[in-house]
Amino acid sequence: MGMEKKSVVIIGAGVSGLAACKHLLERGCRPVVLEADSVVGGVWAHTPDLTRLQTSRTMYQYTDFPWPDSVTEEFPNNRQVADYLNAYARHFGVLECIRFGHRVAGMEYVGVAEEEVAAWDDWAGCGDAFGSGNGKWRLTVTDAQGLVQVHMADFVILCIGRFSNVPNIPKLPPGKGPDAFDGKVIHSLDYSKMGSQKAKEMVKGKRVTVIGYGHSALDIANECASLNGTERPCTMVVRTKQWVLPDFYAWGIDISNFYLTRFGELLIHKPGEGLFLSLLATTLTPLKLMFSKFAESYYSITMKKHDMVPDHSFFEGIVGGWVELAPKDHYKNLDEGSILVKKSKTFSFCKEGVMVEGESTLVKSDIVILGTGFKGDQNIKNMFASKYFQRILIGSISMDVSLYRDCVHPKIPQLAVIGYSETYANLHTSELRAKWLAHFMDGGFRLPSVKAMHRDALEWEKFLKPYSHGEFRAASIGLLNNWYKDNLCRDMGCNPRRKNGLLAELFEVSGPSDYIGLHPM
Repeated sequence: MGMEKKSVVIIGAGVSGLAACKHLLERGCRPVVLEADSVVGGVWAHTPDLTRLQTSRTMYQYTDFPWPDSVTEEFPNNRQVADYLNAYARHFGVLECIRFGHRVAGMEYVGVAEEEVAAWDDWAGCGDAFGSGNGKWRLTVTDAQGLVQVHMADFVILCIGRFSNVPNIPKLPPGKGPDAFDGKVIHSLDYSKMGSQKAKEMVKGKRVTVIGYGHSALDIANECASLNGTERPCTMVVRTKQWVLPDFYAWGIDISNFYLTRFGELLIHKPGEGLFLSLLATTLTPLKLMFSKFAESYYSITMKKHDMVPDHSFFEGIVGGWVELAPKDHYKNLDEGSILVKKSKTFSFCKEGVMVEGESTLVKSDIVILGTGFKGDQNIKNMFASKYFQRILIGSISMDVSLYRDCVHPKIPQLAVIGYSETYANLHTSELRAKWLAHFMDGGFRLPSVKAMHRDALEWEKFLKPYSHGEFRAASIGLLNNWYKDNLCRDMGCNPRRKNGLLAELFEVSGPSDYIGLHPM
């Protein structure tokens, strides 16, 4: 039976959900997309005004939908990205499949007993996308009016991402938490959801302290700085210094040439690399250190002024997905004092503000904004009603969601996850995964056995871990992006070599333009 008769539910209409829907529509399947928000675009629908792409425009586009000519910036802003995603959804008929205001409260696998599922040697019992036909997912959904509906699905695709729903709130000792503080405490998620006008009104003329130094924290602090200037500087409390780059050029050389090319990949060990590549990576280690030092020598000039040079190498930053592009005036704001930075491993609240390590005076504050990230694993875990699925979801080494090809969990049938793990061009990788998944669901290939998939997922974790001292998140496939995409291409029966000639293949950055017209066999 073809896919057209199957009921497929996609949860989330962000970058990945839109691509998943588009590729299924092409194959005659009409999925239902459930989106809790009232608009498409996931995190792009609600971000501070200063937010812009962290990747250049040419690296962040769907292969069959170029950016409009009206967008000329290398790093488009939040509005431009949201408009682009909207246009894509409209153009390919994805909008008609979306049900807005529909939040999935939970889902359970019915029709097959859990003991039987646990004992399967093959994914979904037979290695086939839709299993034997006995098992289905039952989704409990709340619509915009608050009415509860039940959806039955033969296959579910989770596209809820890492950066939504479950904020990471630091645990503080009794009497030192937000209750001790007279001002207002919110998470960056609440700030983004307020809408830009309201958020600006809230912080204008106030003493704002931002906890964190990641993407959201930087955007919010710089928004405060542009509103309040040096009279009411914004204070950032930073636990771990990061490589926050003014741009991607070190001494005039584009650093992606070192890190996002196949040549760059030769310098690090990879899962399933074989003896020759393993020896090569070991031999080329000094070169890896040289590249890292080269980038550090340039970027640390600006950072030294504010004592913000990270303790980890630039290379470790890249592998762990800890490198950020700074908001446009970030270093200018630091220089003129409209942003102040306090480095402190811990912080606590008191009546009038925030106490940080090594300082007897407090940071007086009216508003404290927690830019402390999200619990991506919790976000996915919360979807499942079953304790068994919740338990097996998390990997053994990383305490993170462990997936084969970053898409399917070996033990969870008729379900795929897209856009959970991070890469340097999330949209492009998500689109390739959506192609891979649509091809698999259409009977294009079978998955290996449960054991083999587990082994493969563990192997990936094992290879990424040594490169990211302590701060390990398996969910960043960072530098192994090309190696990862090659696996997807091979599964689909496509040639992983996408460029003309060996030199281009080795030394040019591979991006969406190389994958135009990639059709699974």
